Amino acid sequence: MGAHRDQDVYRPDEAAAGEARAALVREIGLSGVLDDPAWQTAFAQVPRHLFVPYYFVGRPGGYDRLWYGDLDPRRRERWLRGAYADSAIATRVRDGELISSSSQPSLMARMLDELDVQDGNRVLEIGAGSGYNAALLSHRLGEENVTTVDLDPEITESARTHLATAGYRPAVVTGDGVRGCPERAPFDRIIATCTLPSVPGGWLAQCAPGARILAPLATGLIVLNAGEAGASGRPDFAEGRFLPTAAFFVPLRGTPQGVPMAARPLGGLPKGVTDNDLFRFLLALTEGSLDPHEALSLWELERRPARERYGVTVSGGRQWAWLDDPAGPYVWPLEPTGPAAAGLLSPGGP
Repeated sequence: MGAHRDQDVYRPDEAAAGEARAALVREIGLSGVLDDPAWQTAFAQVPRHLFVPYYFVGRPGGYDRLWYGDLDPRRRERWLRGAYADSAIATRVRDGELISSSSQPSLMARMLDELDVQDGNRVLEIGAGSGYNAALLSHRLGEENVTTVDLDPEITESARTHLATAGYRPAVVTGDGVRGCPERAPFDRIIATCTLPSVPGGWLAQCAPGARILAPLATGLIVLNAGEAGASGRPDFAEGRFLPTAAFFVPLRGTPQGVPMAARPLGGLPKGVTDNDLFRFLLALTEGSLDPHEALSLWELERRPARERYGVTVSGGRQWAWLDDPAGPYVWPLEPTGPAAAGLLSPGGP
């Protein structure tokens, strides 16, 4: 279904859609987020179904497509229920590969809450997706303060159409998310809705002093707080820790793909370890820097640390991850240039 068809979005019974939204808000509230009345209002009023006029549900061997215009009323009802389920929705599949999705609403709410926006903040979103997250930001901050970027012109065209249908017109830019959007900088907040191998260096240069960056990294969510303005007039330092929450997103397009270490079979290691989510997180965070057996030794020595014990520092065009303390004994580069078994860096960063 082409993006031009999205303009003719099926509008279900408003009472049914409103009830579904209210139920979703209640369900998200049970997950411990949405304490902020402004975000409660945004989730209660932004119609998610307008952003997913069609989507895909997994089945053995592929995907089934649900859409608003199905002739079968039972499938249309299933489409509406799915649009307001607290689950991720596959919105674009190409050659059997998922390339875009609308994230799980409760995870979106948690990320937006952790973004800690203030009235008047200018926000850059990396990964336009369906446009739903940009709509929530626009509702909270005003569309003039929101910029969303995606590499795929089909995705940005579709997101722009969905946003306009719902009554929002933030800046929707087709471009490389790694580059950010320098023409609309500076930003007070940057949020990514796709997994990164590292924090793109150009983002920090587009931050206002004291800005906040929230992005999926490895299989977690890193929150970085930028410092004050450096010699360039923009921050040249940012640091922060991971949230406790696990996060699995579609990779940022245009970055090296391959099969992540955290998703590979790991022969020679105990199965009870290789199936452990926190160990897989450590593998993803230290990929290219630590041999898996080294990572296992560290993990066991430090009593299987949770995500929030890890952090990231970005400084002087370089960045590194660490356990407990950025100047402690466990520090490694996020973009190593040496051999895979380069090992830990000396305390204090690379």
